[in-house]
Amino acid sequence: MNKIQTLLTTTVLLFGMKGSVIADFNDGWVASEKGDYKTAFNEWKPLAEQGDANAQYNLGFLYLNGQGVLQDYKEAVKWNRKAAEQGGAEAQYNLGWLYNNGKGVLKNDKEAIKWYRKAAEQGYAKAQYNLGLKYANGEGVLQDYKEAVKWNRKAAEQGGADAQYNLGVLYANGKGVLKDYNEAVKWYRKAAEQGYAKAQYDLGVMYANGQGVLKDDKEAVKWYRKAAEQGYANAQVGLGRAYGSGRGVLKDYKESFKWVRKAAEQDNADGQIGLGLMYAFNKGISKDLSKAKYWIKKVYENPDAENSTVELAKDNWNTFELWKY
Repeated sequence: MNKIQTLLTTTVLLFGMKGSVIADFNDGWVASEKGDYKTAFNEWKPLAEQGDANAQYNLGFLYLNGQGVLQDYKEAVKWNRKAAEQGGAEAQYNLGWLYNNGKGVLKNDKEAIKWYRKAAEQGYAKAQYNLGLKYANGEGVLQDYKEAVKWNRKAAEQGGADAQYNLGVLYANGKGVLKDYNEAVKWYRKAAEQGYAKAQYDLGVMYANGQGVLKDDKEAVKWYRKAAEQGYANAQVGLGRAYGSGRGVLKDYKESFKWVRKAAEQDNADGQIGLGLMYAFNKGISKDLSKAKYWIKKVYENPDAENSTVELAKDNWNTFELWKY
């Protein structure tokens, strides 16, 4: 969530404050910077009750995060609403988030969209991203990829890595825009360079397939590795496959086994089938059909497994007669 509001970022909302009020607000801010949230709460509560939007927002933040007070989502809703109704974009975003997640209020996508939109129209990037997500998924609003592109672009141009990634996905799939791999790569790269794991993996895929860039297996491995080291299971499978095939890196079945196992242990179906086959075919590990059975059976139990992965599991279950082990 957002940081506590400071005077330096709220000059418009503070217009007309009396000196004593500013002093009290600053005392709360100084206390919060020291981690003394209880004192901050005590300084801000009287100001919030007098109608100060900054103090209302900060009070809502403390209740939302349980800092200086017991966590109380209903109180977070109450104080964020008061600040939001005075036009505070961060409070509008927080109120939208509370409605979106059913915290302190009944979950309500339409109300979430209402408050996200108010914040988004003020240029608040997180709200723009979340509004774009709602349009992309058709949650609380008719699905509209053009609107998804519009709001993700606004957030992406402010540097939001999640929005940059989503904009890349929309370009890669031709949703709301003409399919354009060059644009997809552009936005994936912006997000990837900020450390966004999904973008790093998808950028690797673009290099592996030569989409929007010259095909380059070494670059693919580079980006797979960055995402894999952050724990992203799809990238761990991709890196494992690269080591298994020797594409972009020296063939090394032990390294392949290492990365595929990491993905399998995260319940990734491609990792599970890959690990099962490595046990069956003696690749990077001693042949062990009981372990092959264990991991291939996991594919059947995995609700996220694609049909092609399940079919591969069935074929090898029969080929190796794994029911015997």
